Amino acid sequence: MSICPRCQRPLEDEEAYICCAGVELRWRCTACHKVSEGFAFPYGMCPHCQGRLELLDRGAIAGDQALDAVRKAFEIEIGGHAFYERASREAQDPTLRDLFGRFAAMEKEHMDTLSKRYHATLPTAAIDFQFDRAAIFAGVDRKPEDPANLFRIAIAFEQRAVDFFSAEGEKAPAGSVERDLYKELAAEEREHVALLTTEFRRWEAGKAGIL
Repeated sequence: MSICPRCQRPLEDEEAYICCAGVELRWRCTACHKVSEGFAFPYGMCPHCQGRLELLDRGAIAGDQALDAVRKAFEIEIGGHAFYERASREAQDPTLRDLFGRFAAMEKEHMDTLSKRYHATLPTAAIDFQFDRAAIFAGVDRKPEDPANLFRIAIAFEQRAVDFFSAEGEKAPAGSVERDLYKELAAEEREHVALLTTEFRRWEAGKAGIL
């Protein structure tokens, strides 16, 4: 009996075969532009908005503009992760501590995804990150006595990222790699805004979060 050279499983006969073990393809939604990794999705639809998926094969990312798009994405992700990490340590409300800890894990997972997707070295956030930095970037007044203010800063922070990537995408040349990158990054941040908004509303209503 023959053995598949790829997955090492036995082959039933000598007929031609296709081995898909370990294959992970990359897809981009034609509607929301979010990128998803996986071999296949139900009905070829985007798992986030149900739009149509197209196989993404753009080759290596090169050029100052494209690399700048990835760098800016990491700058925002590092800031978000550092903000959530500190919020999870300093929030007085136990529910908020747990919630922001989950958000920090979410941002870390997103940074890992970006690192894998764009073959970029994962940077380390400063442990002494100040809330005021995020508040200034988000354009929200810092109110340490108001727990809900942490939510407002986080939501505004993510929305600012959406607006930034969307605007940069519009300025990038049509058909360029960086234009596609900015659309993908905006889609990622848009998902974060929706999740944070939902969690904020549930927290205000005294309901358990969905994370």
